[in-house]
Order: sequence, then C-alpha cells, then structure tokens
Amino acid sequence: MKPIHLDTLDICLASLLVLLDVAISIALGLRLHKQVLLAAVRMVVQLLLVGFVLRIVFSLSSPAMTLAIVMLMILAAAREVAGRPSQRLYGWANFRIGAIVVGVSGMATVLLALLTAIRPEPWYDPRYAIPLMGIVLGSVLNSASLGLDVFFSGIVKGRSEIEGRLALGATRSQALAPLMRDAIRKGLIPIINQMSAAGIITLPGIMTGQILAGMDPVEAVKYQILLMFLLTGAGGLAAVGAVYLAARAVTDERHRLRLDRMQ
Repeated sequence: MKPIHLDTLDICLASLLVLLDVAISIALGLRLHKQVLLAAVRMVVQLLLVGFVLRIVFSLSSPAMTLAIVMLMILAAAREVAGRPSQRLYGWANFRIGAIVVGVSGMATVLLALLTAIRPEPWYDPRYAIPLMGIVLGSVLNSASLGLDVFFSGIVKGRSEIEGRLALGATRSQALAPLMRDAIRKGLIPIINQMSAAGIITLPGIMTGQILAGMDPVEAVKYQILLMFLLTGAGGLAAVGAVYLAARAVTDERHRLRLDRMQ
C-alpha cells in the first residue's frame, strides 16, 4: 500500500471546517472567531517551519544537530511547565524545576526506547530520536505542570494546616505528604485516562498516522503500546520529580514553610 500524499487543495478543503467554526462563533456571538483564525494560522506556520527544519536535520543525520534540536525542545517544554501554574516561585525557580524534570524524565525515557526496543542505526538517528522526544515531552509537560499547579495552589490554601503540623513537630515531608500525594495523583490522571481510552474509545494519533501511511495495523498497535508505556513512565517521573523539587523549594532545612519564596 502506497502512502497517500496530500496536496494544497486537500489542505484547503479541510480548512473549510475551521471556517465553519468561525461562522458558528459569529452567528452565536461567541467572540471566538478571531482566536480560531489566529490559532489556525499560527499552527500552519509553526508546523511548516518545523517540517522544513526537520527535513534539513534528517538529511544531515548529525548527532550534534540532533542534540541541539532536542535541547531546544526540552527548554521550550521547561518554559511551559514553569509558566502554567497559577502560583509560582520567585525568579527562575519554576523554570529550574521544569528544566530538571523535563530533561531527566524525557532523556531517560527516550534513551531507553532507542537503546532497547527500537534500536535504530545509528542509535541517535534524528528520524527516531526527535519525534520520540516530541511525543514524550507532551506527556511530561502535562504531568509536571498539573502536579506543580495543584501543589502550589494547595500550599497557599492550606497554609495554616501545614504550619500547624510543623508546629506540632512534624517534619516538612510529613506535613506536606498529603498535598504531595494529591498533586502527583492529579498529574498522572491524564495519562491514565489516555491509556484507558486507547483502542476502545479512541484510536491514538500515532497509530492512526501509521495505519494511514500503510503500516500493518498489528504492527501499528505494537508501536502504540510501546509509546503509551513510555509516556506513562515519563509522566510519572515528571510528576514525582516536579512535586518533590517544589516541596524542597517552599521549605528550608529547619522545616519551615517559606511562602515568601512564592510570588
């Protein structure tokens, strides 16, 4: 089965669905038509730019270029993790937490996949390393940002309760344990829901793309299962790492709650 190549007319026909949303917004007075059009244009420009850049990177097959692209992706994801929580630490602390958890969980997961399950030649082949990192970073970003948002919001709302536990002799780990568990749990919920729905309720995008490209459905399923396991592991590492680093950031060695470090 040959892959189906899309031309400009095919994309233009699909864009009519976006214009339908614009018309609905105008007709119902939703005031979303400008946002929809802007988001669509931005998406097209960004994806085309990424496509041309990846074409160059794939043709070079350079480990240095591959690493540079991966590092840019990690920094962009860390910025998103730092900016999403409603409550934040002063300075670069949020970004530092995001960079650590995104870098460690993303790199560890992708390297595990490249060196064990996929094993491309060479192992750093950008056609495998960069798309894998992109998929993993999406899960890592969601888990880490959700965990941080729940934890920081809980710290502010439950300040008196936490300080009461500390005053009664609890360590910072003991005082923050319920909130940390809740934050980590909330960070893992999206990936758990994604795994539960895969196959019965939804066909994941990667699997659908491979089938449309002509791959045998069973082989596409194997790749999707592998990816879901990778995303689950990476999301778990990110949520746990982000919450634990945040807990260290809002307390000190004397087991005091330091909300003065938060904006």
